[in-house]
Amino acid sequence: MPESERKPEMFERILLPTDGANSMDTVVQTAADIADRRDATVHVLYVIDDRAFLTLHDEMKDQVLAELTGEGEAATERAAARLREAGIDVTTGIRQGDPADELLPSVTAADADLVAMGTRRVDYSNRMLGSGSQEVVARAPVPVLTVNLAGRK
Repeated sequence: MPESERKPEMFERILLPTDGANSMDTVVQTAADIADRRDATVHVLYVIDDRAFLTLHDEMKDQVLAELTGEGEAATERAAARLREAGIDVTTGIRQGDPADELLPSVTAADADLVAMGTRRVDYSNRMLGSGSQEVVARAPVPVLTVNLAGRK
Protein backbone atom coordinates (compact mmCIF):
# COMPACT_ATOMS: atom_id res chain seq x y z
CA MET A 1 0.00 0.00 0.00
CA PRO A 2 1.45 3.39 -0.91
CA GLU A 3 2.48 5.62 2.02
CA SER A 4 -0.17 8.20 1.10
CA GLU A 5 -2.96 5.60 1.47
CA ARG A 6 -1.92 4.30 4.90
CA LYS A 7 -4.13 5.18 7.79
CA PRO A 8 -2.46 6.88 10.72
CA GLU A 9 -1.56 4.57 13.57
CA MET A 10 -4.05 4.48 16.40
CA PHE A 11 -3.03 4.98 19.98
CA GLU A 12 0.34 6.67 19.52
CA ARG A 13 -0.25 9.07 22.43
CA ILE A 14 -2.16 7.97 25.51
CA LEU A 15 -3.46 10.32 28.19
CA LEU A 16 -3.49 8.64 31.59
CA PRO A 17 -5.18 10.67 34.36
CA THR A 18 -4.20 9.54 37.85
CA ASP A 19 -5.30 10.36 41.37
CA GLY A 20 -2.30 8.62 42.90
CA ALA A 21 -4.25 5.78 44.52
CA ASN A 22 -2.60 2.36 44.58
CA SER A 23 -5.56 1.02 42.60
CA MET A 24 -4.32 3.07 39.64
CA ASP A 25 -1.58 0.48 39.15
CA THR A 26 -4.09 -1.53 37.10
CA VAL A 27 -4.66 1.41 34.76
CA VAL A 28 -0.92 2.07 34.51
CA GLN A 29 -0.30 -1.60 33.61
CA THR A 30 -3.06 -1.46 30.99
CA ALA A 31 -1.67 1.74 29.46
CA ALA A 32 1.85 0.27 29.51
CA ASP A 33 0.65 -2.81 27.66
CA ILE A 34 -1.07 -0.76 24.97
CA ALA A 35 1.86 1.65 24.70
CA ASP A 36 4.35 -1.19 24.42
CA ARG A 37 2.38 -2.91 21.67
CA ARG A 38 1.89 0.35 19.77
CA ASP A 39 5.22 2.04 20.52
CA ALA A 40 3.15 4.85 22.01
CA THR A 41 3.99 7.57 24.50
CA VAL A 42 1.97 8.17 27.66
CA HIS A 43 1.16 11.52 29.22
CA VAL A 44 0.36 11.10 32.93
CA LEU A 45 -1.89 13.82 34.30
CA TYR A 46 -2.95 14.77 37.80
CA VAL A 47 -5.76 17.29 38.27
CA ILE A 48 -5.95 19.25 41.50
CA ASP A 49 -9.67 19.44 42.17
CA ASP A 50 -10.02 23.05 43.23
CA ARG A 51 -13.74 22.73 43.99
CA ALA A 52 -12.62 21.88 47.53
CA PHE A 53 -11.17 25.39 47.79
CA LEU A 54 -14.65 26.92 47.82
CA THR A 55 -15.06 26.26 51.54
CA LEU A 56 -11.50 27.14 52.58
CA HIS A 57 -10.50 30.36 54.23
CA ASP A 58 -8.30 32.44 51.93
CA GLU A 59 -5.28 32.14 54.21
CA MET A 60 -5.41 28.33 53.92
CA LYS A 61 -5.64 28.10 50.13
CA ASP A 62 -1.92 28.50 49.40
CA GLN A 63 -0.98 25.82 51.92
CA VAL A 64 -3.59 23.38 50.63
CA LEU A 65 -2.59 24.07 47.02
CA ALA A 66 1.06 23.37 47.88
CA GLU A 67 0.11 20.09 49.58
CA LEU A 68 -2.08 19.00 46.67
CA THR A 69 0.62 19.95 44.18
CA GLY A 70 3.06 17.77 46.11
CA GLU A 71 0.56 14.91 46.03
CA GLY A 72 0.17 15.44 42.28
CA GLU A 73 3.91 15.39 41.71
CA ALA A 74 4.22 12.17 43.70
CA ALA A 75 1.28 10.58 41.87
CA THR A 76 2.51 11.44 38.39
CA GLU A 77 6.07 10.42 39.19
CA ARG A 78 4.94 7.08 40.63
CA ALA A 79 2.98 6.25 37.47
CA ALA A 80 5.74 7.61 35.22
CA ALA A 81 8.37 5.50 36.97
CA ARG A 82 6.31 2.33 36.42
CA LEU A 83 5.88 3.20 32.75
CA ARG A 84 9.57 3.99 32.30
CA GLU A 85 10.43 0.61 33.87
CA ALA A 86 8.34 -0.93 31.10
CA GLY A 87 10.34 1.02 28.50
CA ILE A 88 7.58 3.53 27.72
CA ASP A 89 8.28 7.18 26.86
CA VAL A 90 6.44 9.34 29.40
CA THR A 91 5.59 12.96 30.05
CA THR A 92 3.77 14.30 33.10
CA GLY A 93 1.62 17.27 33.95
CA ILE A 94 -0.50 18.82 36.67
CA ARG A 95 -3.59 20.96 36.11
CA GLN A 96 -5.98 22.64 38.49
CA GLY A 97 -9.78 22.77 38.22
CA ASP A 98 -12.74 20.42 37.92
CA PRO A 99 -11.20 17.09 36.84
CA ALA A 100 -13.64 16.37 34.00
CA ASP A 101 -13.36 19.93 32.71
CA GLU A 102 -9.55 19.78 32.83
CA LEU A 103 -9.21 16.34 31.26
CA LEU A 104 -10.97 17.27 28.05
CA PRO A 105 -8.62 20.12 27.02
CA SER A 106 -5.72 17.94 28.15
CA VAL A 107 -6.61 15.44 25.43
CA THR A 108 -5.97 18.15 22.86
CA ALA A 109 -2.95 19.62 24.65
CA ALA A 110 -1.28 16.18 24.79
CA ASP A 111 -2.41 15.40 21.23
CA ALA A 112 -3.72 12.16 22.71
CA ASP A 113 -5.59 9.63 20.64
CA LEU A 114 -6.66 7.48 23.62
CA VAL A 115 -7.57 8.19 27.23
CA ALA A 116 -6.96 5.34 29.69
CA MET A 117 -8.58 6.02 33.04
CA GLY A 118 -9.96 4.31 36.10
CA THR A 119 -13.47 4.44 37.45
CA ARG A 120 -14.64 3.51 40.93
CA ARG A 121 -18.39 3.38 40.48
CA VAL A 122 -19.61 0.44 42.56
CA ASP A 123 -23.37 0.68 41.93
CA TYR A 124 -23.71 -0.30 38.28
CA SER A 125 -27.49 -0.52 38.42
CA ASN A 126 -27.93 3.26 38.16
CA ARG A 127 -24.93 4.43 36.17
CA MET A 128 -22.13 2.53 34.56
CA LEU A 129 -19.37 4.99 35.41
CA GLY A 130 -18.55 7.54 38.07
CA SER A 131 -19.57 11.08 37.21
CA GLY A 132 -16.09 12.25 36.19
CA SER A 133 -15.44 9.22 34.02
CA GLN A 134 -18.91 9.43 32.53
CA GLU A 135 -18.35 13.08 31.59
CA VAL A 136 -15.05 12.29 29.89
CA VAL A 137 -16.49 9.29 28.02
CA ALA A 138 -19.43 11.37 26.82
CA ARG A 139 -17.42 14.39 25.68
CA ALA A 140 -13.93 13.15 24.73
CA PRO A 141 -12.95 13.55 21.08
CA VAL A 142 -11.01 10.25 21.22
CA PRO A 143 -11.72 6.73 22.50
CA VAL A 144 -11.74 6.33 26.28
CA LEU A 145 -10.72 3.06 27.91
CA THR A 146 -12.05 2.75 31.46
CA VAL A 147 -10.70 0.27 33.98
CA ASN A 148 -12.96 -0.69 36.88
CA LEU A 149 -11.19 0.08 40.14
CA ALA A 150 -14.15 -0.60 42.42
CA GLY A 151 -13.02 -2.56 45.45
CA ARG A 152 -9.32 -1.99 44.78
CA LYS A 153 -7.23 -0.02 47.22
